[in-house]
Amino acid sequence: MSLTDLLSLVNEGLKNPLTKEDISGKEIEIRHLKRIDKIFNKGLHYYLDPKSLEASRDASIFFRKTKFGTALNIGAKKIVNQFEEFKISLSGIAKLAELKIDRILPVFKISQDPKKVAQQLRINLYPSFNPTPKEFLKALIAKLAEYNILVFEFVETWNKKEKANIDGFFLNPNVIVLKRQQISFRREIFTLIHELGHYLLNKEEIEQLDVLNLANSKLSAIEKWCNDFSYYFLAGDFDKAIESIDKADGTNDYQFDIIEHISKETHLSEIALFTRLLFQNKISRVNYNKIKTDKDEEYRRRREEEKKKRELDKLQGLKTSGSAPKPINSQLLISTIQTAFYERVINEYDVCKTLNISPDKLERYLQ
Repeated sequence: MSLTDLLSLVNEGLKNPLTKEDISGKEIEIRHLKRIDKIFNKGLHYYLDPKSLEASRDASIFFRKTKFGTALNIGAKKIVNQFEEFKISLSGIAKLAELKIDRILPVFKISQDPKKVAQQLRINLYPSFNPTPKEFLKALIAKLAEYNILVFEFVETWNKKEKANIDGFFLNPNVIVLKRQQISFRREIFTLIHELGHYLLNKEEIEQLDVLNLANSKLSAIEKWCNDFSYYFLAGDFDKAIESIDKADGTNDYQFDIIEHISKETHLSEIALFTRLLFQNKISRVNYNKIKTDKDEEYRRRREEEKKKRELDKLQGLKTSGSAPKPINSQLLISTIQTAFYERVINEYDVCKTLNISPDKLERYLQ
C-alpha cells in the first residue's frame, strides 16, 4: 500500500484531511495513529514495537507470492493476515503441547489426472452423505481434520463495511480458510474441495472463486485442475449420469430434472453441472449462456431479497437474525486446544478466545 493509498483510507469522512507530513514524520499525534489503526486493527502497541517488521517467506504469504488470482481489497488482506498469524500461533501451541499435526497426504502433480486423484481420495476423505448442505460441510471439515488438514471458516456480518472479496484460500502447509456463504452452502462446499486441490498440489492461492463462471477460458492450469478435482470429488458415481446425457436443449427441457436430482445428491450447483455438459459439448454455448444468465439473475434476486428483508427489519426495529452466525470449528482445532489446555500451555481464557465460545460453554469442550 502506498502512502497515497493509506491517506485516502485514513481521510475517509474527514472534513480536515491529514497530510503526508501528519503521518510520515519523525513524530505522530496519537489521534492520527488511532485513525490509522481503524484500518489495520492491530492495537496501538503494534506501532510502538521497536523491532522492524519481518519481511520473510515464512512470515507471510504476501512475501511468498507476488501475484494472486484476485486483486485483493483491504478487507481480504486483513483476513489473510489474521489467519496467517493464527496459523503461526497455533503451530507454536502444538509444538509446546508436543502435538504432531504434520502433513499426511502426499503432494500431487498437475500432470496427474484430477479425476483419478479425486477417485483415489474419495475413498478416505468423502464422508457419509448428508442431504443438508451445512451438515455435509461440517462432515467434510471433520473428515479432513482426520488427515491433519485444518479448515477455518470466517463469517462477515451483512453490515460490515469492508467485506473481503475472496471465497477461500490455502496456506502452506495444511490450512484452508473459507468464507461463510450465507446464501449458498453449496458454493462453500465447492470452494472447500477446490482449496483441497490447492493443498494436494501444494500451491498457495487466495481467490474469489466464481462458481457462476467456471467455464472461463482464461483460468490458469492450476485453477482448472482444482475445479475439475472438485467436480469429480463431489460428483462421484453421479458423473456417470452426466456422461450418459446425450444432449441438453429445448427439446428435452435442457435435462433440468436430471440436473436438479444430481445437484441434490451431490451438493454440486446446477451451473457447475451445466458447465460439465458444456465441456463435453452436450449443450451449446448459446444455451449455456442463457441458463447462466438465468442463474445469475436468480442469485442477484436472492441477494436483493435478503437485503430488503434486513432493511425492513431495521425500519421495524427488529433484529435481523439474532446474533451473528458462529463459524464452524474444525475438530483438529478443538483437539489441539484441548490438549494444549491439559498440558497447561494455555488457560481457560485462551480456550474461549480461540474457539470463540462463552465461558459458560467451556465444560462442553473441557471434560
